[in-house]
Amino acid sequence: MTTPLYQLKAEFFKTLGHPVRIRVLELLSEREHAVAEMLPEVGVGPPHLSQQLAVLRRMNLVVTRKEGPTVYYSLTSPEVAELLRVARVILSGVLSGQAELLADLRSSAAPEGSPEGNARGRGRS
Repeated sequence: MTTPLYQLKAEFFKTLGHPVRIRVLELLSEREHAVAEMLPEVGVGPPHLSQQLAVLRRMNLVVTRKEGPTVYYSLTSPEVAELLRVARVILSGVLSGQAELLADLRSSAAPEGSPEGNARGRGRS
């Protein structure tokens, strides 16, 4: 019996559901990085970064190459970078909509007598 595609997608998105992994993928979207280069950018210790890189390797989202003692990581596919870009666009729209909703809520919740409340009440008798 094969695993349904929706379950595989859920596992894929679970893999992306960690801030360190997202940050690593963002860095690798720019170019390949050595582990030592990523450490100050992700803000975790070497063991934690290694653990998160291993998760990304197991899901075949990143690959490694070794040059002397240095291990370099890169994305397996440019579509990973595209997915992160699309997520940013979606989040920008969601946050923009939330900001508009918040502004509407604030203006409708202004107490009578306040500048916002007086402006709202103008024209009504």
